[in-house]
Amino acid sequence: MAILGVDVGGTFTDAVLVDGGTVRTAKVPTAARQEESVLAAVRAVGATDVERFAHGTTVATNALLERRGARTAFVSNDGFEHLLHTRRQTRAHLYRPCADHAPPLVPLERCHGVRGRLGPDGELEPLDLSTLPDVGDVEAVAVCLLFAFRDPSHEIAVAAELRARHPAVHVVASHEVAPEFREYERASTTAADAYLAPVAARYLHALGVGARDAGLPEPLVMLSSGGVATVAEAAAHPATILVSGPAGGVVGAGLLAQRAGFEDAIAFDMGGTSTDVCLLPGGRAVRVAEREVGGFPIRLSTVDLHTVGAGGGSLVRRDAGGAIRVGPESAGADPGPACYGRGGGATVTDANLLLGRLPDELPGGLVLDREAAARALDGIDPAAVIDVVNAEMLRALRVVSVERGHDPRDFALVAFGGAGPLHACALAEELGIGAVLVPAAAGVLSALGLVASDERRDGVVSYVRPLDKVRDDLPQAGEADVRYRGQSFELTVPLGGDLADAFHRAHEERYGYADRARELELVAVRTVEAVPGPDISLLVTNRHKVVGPTLLELDGATCWVPGGWHGETNDEGTLVLRR
Repeated sequence: MAILGVDVGGTFTDAVLVDGGTVRTAKVPTAARQEESVLAAVRAVGATDVERFAHGTTVATNALLERRGARTAFVSNDGFEHLLHTRRQTRAHLYRPCADHAPPLVPLERCHGVRGRLGPDGELEPLDLSTLPDVGDVEAVAVCLLFAFRDPSHEIAVAAELRARHPAVHVVASHEVAPEFREYERASTTAADAYLAPVAARYLHALGVGARDAGLPEPLVMLSSGGVATVAEAAAHPATILVSGPAGGVVGAGLLAQRAGFEDAIAFDMGGTSTDVCLLPGGRAVRVAEREVGGFPIRLSTVDLHTVGAGGGSLVRRDAGGAIRVGPESAGADPGPACYGRGGGATVTDANLLLGRLPDELPGGLVLDREAAARALDGIDPAAVIDVVNAEMLRALRVVSVERGHDPRDFALVAFGGAGPLHACALAEELGIGAVLVPAAAGVLSALGLVASDERRDGVVSYVRPLDKVRDDLPQAGEADVRYRGQSFELTVPLGGDLADAFHRAHEERYGYADRARELELVAVRTVEAVPGPDISLLVTNRHKVVGPTLLELDGATCWVPGGWHGETNDEGTLVLRR
């Protein structure tokens, strides 16, 4: 029986089919309707008799970034209707006082209040559902009441009332998706979840029908946390899939790094539109409890990716001062780079072609037009373009390594995506990294990660209580958010041992001191239920032994090995390059 993974990117949709030890791959342009791209990739890879089908999607991310979500209302406590608009009363940018925040997903006229109030120790004012106003003509409603993370009874009643009044409207309560303290972050997450639900549900339903008609099993959808869940679970809470596609690449990079004998690695995924980087200590992605997407805090477990708008299709231009700028705008799949011959603008791909770092013909029979690339760049030095885009990606790599207190020289760089292996060695040299890993399926590694992903359920319980009062009731596995009483922010430490000692040590490591006499406060406990993914084996079909400078064509990607670098393929099919 075969295992199928399909990842939808901004430019291409990738498919990987693992049958025994044999791996088949396919890459097709991403269409406006993503489900059409998924099924086209399935046909291209020749998937039949599939046992497991995992899918990574950008439909929720694109809908949030492009503001194409549902018409949504917001319900909070009476007097707190402005919650999404007041935010944290901080600047959008510390050193740019005039910079604006992203406009809230729900305009003020659709933000409503209901009388009733819970406090940290119980009910302060009874809930009065008669004060719940008509939410009007909307597709979704987000409900976020004070202290619902501790006692959801008022939220449950409000949500039930809204569902009874509006049976066709999607209603989401904050305790269902993000039961954590910090009112604005919880409200922001709930509003995004409600805003995206109708769009994501339509897409996932269409995909499920298409998969069934194609004789495929129901898809498992990649979560932002790096696991997979059912279509129904993803459709109910699409905020959990905002980093769906890139998370698959992180899983695949960690798997191949471990198998190549590198415990610590950095995932470097450069596609056609953007570049995603992630630290992989011990071969597993670092996860964070909160991430900003499109200017909105999303308080859900997410792989700790850092993304920049730099990819193979990033457009090149000169600014008013004559400096070369690259991205974040992209040529996409259509028209694509100028060298595709479809009238596109100058891109990073065109610069790589003119530098001799791409073949004349890409996989799939696409012949590249060097003259069109030269015309599009119009006197701009291709080497300067590469320097600019490398500088942007170098900043991203430093964010997840140096700025987090890690020495990149202790890590290997796993290069994937269609353009990642073209730039990896130059970036590694800048960071002092001595080993670059290029998977055989570098161009479709995100889809391969989907194939190997665990089924994962993340849970969180908020406490915000003195640690001594709850320590005996904690689970043995998971993580805890702890802080000194009176602090505004917390540190995450593992459960299972002396939690207080673990926090003091973590605080001393982070801030240089620990106050062991000070009272500790337990903020939240995070747990995971995971069913391990399939154990896949990869057979080596092509072995390579290279000495730079040389160009190496791979399935779905091209690797540039500069002078001073050499390497060979290991038993898993991964090209291990060293300085």
